Amino acid sequence: MRERNLITLVIIIVIALFSALIVAPIQKPPFIESLVFWQDPRGRDLQIKQGLDLKGGLQVLLSADVKPGSSIVSGTLESARAIIENRVNGTGISEASVQLQGSDRILVELPGVTDRQLAIDLIKRTGQLEFVDGGPTPPATGTMISTTYGIDQRLLYPQTAAVGKPILTSTQTLTSAGKIYDTAFTGEILQNNSRADSQTGQIVVLFSIKPAAQQYFKEYTSKKIGQPLCIVLDSQVLSCPVIQAVLTEGGQISGNFTAAEARNLAITLNYGSLPIPLKIETVRDVGATLGADSVRRSIIAGVIGLSVLLLFMLLYYRLPGLLSGLSLLFFAVTTLAVYVLLPVTLTLPGIAGFLLSIATAVDANILIFERFKEELRGGRTLRGAVEAGFQRAWPSIRDSNLSTLITCVILFMFGNTFGASAVKGFAFTLILGILVSLFSAMVVTRTFMRLVFSQPSETIEKNKALLGV
Repeated sequence: MRERNLITLVIIIVIALFSALIVAPIQKPPFIESLVFWQDPRGRDLQIKQGLDLKGGLQVLLSADVKPGSSIVSGTLESARAIIENRVNGTGISEASVQLQGSDRILVELPGVTDRQLAIDLIKRTGQLEFVDGGPTPPATGTMISTTYGIDQRLLYPQTAAVGKPILTSTQTLTSAGKIYDTAFTGEILQNNSRADSQTGQIVVLFSIKPAAQQYFKEYTSKKIGQPLCIVLDSQVLSCPVIQAVLTEGGQISGNFTAAEARNLAITLNYGSLPIPLKIETVRDVGATLGADSVRRSIIAGVIGLSVLLLFMLLYYRLPGLLSGLSLLFFAVTTLAVYVLLPVTLTLPGIAGFLLSIATAVDANILIFERFKEELRGGRTLRGAVEAGFQRAWPSIRDSNLSTLITCVILFMFGNTFGASAVKGFAFTLILGILVSLFSAMVVTRTFMRLVFSQPSETIEKNKALLGV
């Protein structure tokens, strides 16, 4: 039994040291970063990530732009959410949050973002790319035009779009008097590797063609040498370069791009077009100063609360209380390490969930120690009291934590309701805290007590005050 407890103790120490290394605000060794292969490499810095209310940034609320009385095709909004999430993550904003709010809204939170217009353009852009025959008089760069593909899609999907189908935005006006340009092909022929580049002082977006479409692309460009091929995004002309040679595998999109605009265009092309038009309801700026102050106050509250709890456990339960203090420190460090590894983006409600989970960890230890003291008063040996105390305390610990977990699951499910998303962070961090606290109480504390009280000791057995009895 003692050998098994020693092995468990070694495992606990390894977990504690690894967790401390993960939580420490230092540059992590490369081998540790390679272990968390499930995280996006663009944001794999292994630091505690802060949400919008702590770090500051932009919060954008979008809603489906459909006619009154029209219904949204099932799955369309979720598809739009996934595309926006991919676009945002493509910029390297790994702490971004993109959530459905109710049945027709999407809430986008961009911590650390200050350029609101570029962010809005990236989020809201429908992203339908067309290669259009410019004809003898190509349209000027920046103008809005009507295309044969755009007309076909408007006739097919006048109110909303089926999953995966593009739709025109409100700026794409169809008039009988305006010229209609022929669409040669759409952005569906592009491979998912578009990127911004700088060539001869001009910023361009390089694209490549899917193998299945390369022959068609080659045949088309071979017939149109010397003629303009307009590149149109969401019915707006980006540029109308003249085809100089036969193109097979790809080409470039040029225009008066800034570096950020070219990067956002490449991301839009890579992650697809939105299957439904969206309109912006609100855009809210959150200052980083308020977030920094909130973090500081939360840390102070956490340190004071944990210190008071440790002091109480030490004074009231004496030696078991000391063991409980070590268990609680293990709980705190390990829980923070789990937040980093998953990763979890901490918000103010999330911090509240973490602090509350500390109370649940203390509650489990109190139940164990009270049972332990009852067994000692009943005449059991130290070793027998330890085993009986954990056995008798377990049903109460299990039931209380299970009821809390059920409540957290309900809160998390209803967190998708518009205006209630803040409770999701609270519920999720509390769930993780409860699970770690169960391990801390039933494994860590039990291992400590078994090792300390497994061998007969007259000093401990005779000194009841040392045991808090």
